[in-house]
Amino acid sequence: MVPAQWWAPLHQLPKLPADENLTTSENRSLRKPVSHHLPTTPSTIAMLSRQVFRSLRAAAPQRAFAAVPARTFAAAASADVKAPIAVFGLDGTYATALYTAASKTSTLDATAKELAKLGSIFEKDSKLVTILSAPTLTPADRSAIVAELIKQAGASGPTLKNFLDTLAENNRLGLLNGVIEKFGQIVSAARGEVEMTVTSAQALDSKLLSRLENAVAKSSYVGQGKKLKVTNAVNPDIIGGLVVEVGDRTIDLSVSARISKMNKLLTDNL
Repeated sequence: MVPAQWWAPLHQLPKLPADENLTTSENRSLRKPVSHHLPTTPSTIAMLSRQVFRSLRAAAPQRAFAAVPARTFAAAASADVKAPIAVFGLDGTYATALYTAASKTSTLDATAKELAKLGSIFEKDSKLVTILSAPTLTPADRSAIVAELIKQAGASGPTLKNFLDTLAENNRLGLLNGVIEKFGQIVSAARGEVEMTVTSAQALDSKLLSRLENAVAKSSYVGQGKKLKVTNAVNPDIIGGLVVEVGDRTIDLSVSARISKMNKLLTDNL
């Protein structure tokens, strides 16, 4: 069982004003095990929840996820775990709290894999963020959604479940996609990885990406001992060329950037 003090940062995070107006009995009911079934009476809330389930199941990979082995909490990290980088916003606050909790319970790798699975689902269905942000979702709806998210993530340990339960209790499930992104940034920094995004008008082949990776890895853009994590993003609007982002630096070699510079030069001289 996870010691209560390890999970305390998550429960101290701010709630929506609506949560503060709940009665004592209603607040207590949030912490009771609730049914993972949606309300049986027809309503907009039930419709939204069903839409979440359809979206999650449609977007999830068809093969079953392998169960993540349960980890013991005996070899927990030191009590003063600190995230390697600062991430901002409320989703960043939750991401940092999750990183701290996962580190202290020695479940960081498993949690990162589980969140990556959920992240791929969000990439396939952009409507999920809107649905999860619906203020009309009841505690029972949110509990059912959490159960489905845990199932799709293939989570077997308590870390992700406790975290999603906390988001649901605070009516913050709509932040989940942002939390996943910022948690990934924290984990990459902890592993000594530097993210490199190469944007092109069309997908690049692996050989070209490998050449770019080798060239940038030897440059001053990447610190000694750091590993590059390369992603190819496609954006037809750049017309041609490349936009390379390494950490917080950007190298814009796109055709669209050249055209913009040329247009500015012509405008300034007229």
